[in-house]
Amino acid sequence: MTDQIQSIDIKALSVAMSQICDEKGLGNKKILEIVEHALAAAYKKDYGVKGQFIVAKFNPKDQTVVFSKIKEVVDKTTRKPEKKEDSSTEIEVFQPAQLSAEDKIIPYFNKERDIYLKDAKKIKKNIKIGDEIVTKLKPETKFGRVAAQNAKQVIIQKLREAEKEILYDEFKNKEGKVITATVQQVEGSNVNLDIGKMVGVLTTAEQVPTEQYRVGQKIKVYVKKVDKNRRDTAIILSRSNPELVTQLFALEVPEIFTGSVVIESIARDAGFRSKIAIQSKEEGIDPIGSCVGQKGIRVQAIIDELGGEKIDIVKYSLDPKIFIANALAPATIKLVRIPYKAKKRAIAYVDPDQFSLAIGRNGQNVRLATNLTGWAIDITDKEPLDIKKGTKEEKEDAKKNAEDAIKKESKKKATKGKSKKKAKAEKKSVKKLVKPKKKVKKLKAVKKVKKSKKSKTQ
Repeated sequence: MTDQIQSIDIKALSVAMSQICDEKGLGNKKILEIVEHALAAAYKKDYGVKGQFIVAKFNPKDQTVVFSKIKEVVDKTTRKPEKKEDSSTEIEVFQPAQLSAEDKIIPYFNKERDIYLKDAKKIKKNIKIGDEIVTKLKPETKFGRVAAQNAKQVIIQKLREAEKEILYDEFKNKEGKVITATVQQVEGSNVNLDIGKMVGVLTTAEQVPTEQYRVGQKIKVYVKKVDKNRRDTAIILSRSNPELVTQLFALEVPEIFTGSVVIESIARDAGFRSKIAIQSKEEGIDPIGSCVGQKGIRVQAIIDELGGEKIDIVKYSLDPKIFIANALAPATIKLVRIPYKAKKRAIAYVDPDQFSLAIGRNGQNVRLATNLTGWAIDITDKEPLDIKKGTKEEKEDAKKNAEDAIKKESKKKATKGKSKKKAKAEKKSVKKLVKPKKKVKKLKAVKKVKKSKKSKTQ
């Protein structure tokens, strides 16, 4: 049975190209490449020869197609002599480029795709090895059914690949950022999220245990990974990643977005509590105040987005003792010792009433502080009396603290003694001032009496 001849309608092809551009969101250049690739495959199927490299150039403006055959200019150093028909199958592919020149396998010469330099110079004088000789072929628009089907399959496959490549590039740029997604479907333990042109997956490991997701719910998610495989582009989203909190602060706090305030480290127990350490890079900016916002409006917006998860904002310090004390907030820390600096282990001393607060429920507070600072922290409510096992720095610090405490107490006692003495002195001075006035009054009274007696005698 003879193959049915089909003619390609060039006008219809141009219209179809513009429709595909609108529907798939692909550029005209990419669609043109796909169509040209399909036309070249159809031409080679019906009119070409095995081994030929045929290209098609389609001009949508004047609706013409030009077919060409391309040959590479070679010599004996790049090609072996032509292989005979009764020999084994020819090798068409070079070995990987990382191999040395001696280890590379040189393919056999094929007259359909290769041309020797001496023959190429007859066509073009200035041609070199590695250049190409382009020969135009007879134009054809009528193809057999098999060739037309092949062209159709090529177009479908190339369109899928192009669409997948565009989507991959688009979402690859969003990797490590926060986007808004809509819950599309809950399949077992996984949640499918609509993120525009693609569907992302929220796996069990990336979900927050305290959250329940319902269809149509809009949530902010962290784009953890964009993976391109043969079939599709897989987008892994996360609600439990600590970077989600970091990105939300960058969205809500302008100072973090501009870099005036920096989040140095973060520790998170998703759904329950997070701790972030921040510091200001510019003078005059309060890092904690900028993150909290007026009446707590900024941090409250993030807490609401995280479903009520508590957030502790602490000030970062290069001094590990200060940083550890800050990280254990809201507990009040009396003293931090570092007996094993090499092992990054610290001891925090607290009052007995602050011990449970420093540990936290199920050890949550000290665990988050450990993750935040990178130091293993031991909490104790005992008095730091024994400092023999500490380092020289610790002994000096302890002595200084003790001396400072003694000085403060002595100052308080001195000020109290001085105040009492001042009070007594003031009282005495008042008495002295008052007594002379009374004497003066008595003297005046005595003089008046004497004057009156004299007047009577006279």
